[in-house]
Amino acid sequence: SLALPHHNLGLELRSDPVKGRGVFATRAIAQRTLVDISPILLFPHDEYDQHGKHTQLDHYTYVWKDGYALALGLGSMFNHDSEPNVGFMRDFDNQVIRYVTLRAIAPDEELCISYGAHLWFD
Repeated sequence: SLALPHHNLGLELRSDPVKGRGVFATRAIAQRTLVDISPILLFPHDEYDQHGKHTQLDHYTYVWKDGYALALGLGSMFNHDSEPNVGFMRDFDNQVIRYVTLRAIAPDEELCISYGAHLWFD
């Protein structure tokens, strides 16, 4: 595991044998807590169609106004859960994604978002 002390929430990256790397809480986190603000790297539609969708980037991008966005920071580390404990909001004006807990998070619990209905790994 890798501690993330700059987040001040008690988060760390851990490896899961099935899901790969993910974000875990080392202590309790309250509901509606801002977990991270991830800046994005924007790929215009044409660039993404020519290059991005043919690489692993395709598994980490968010649909964005005028293209697709790669979340930098923790935004690309959250694994999927059909009942997520973290939600996200796209902030198009500031080109960031905000991640907020949807319920209280217990120590050692993984923080997960929903990738949506069309999953490439099911």
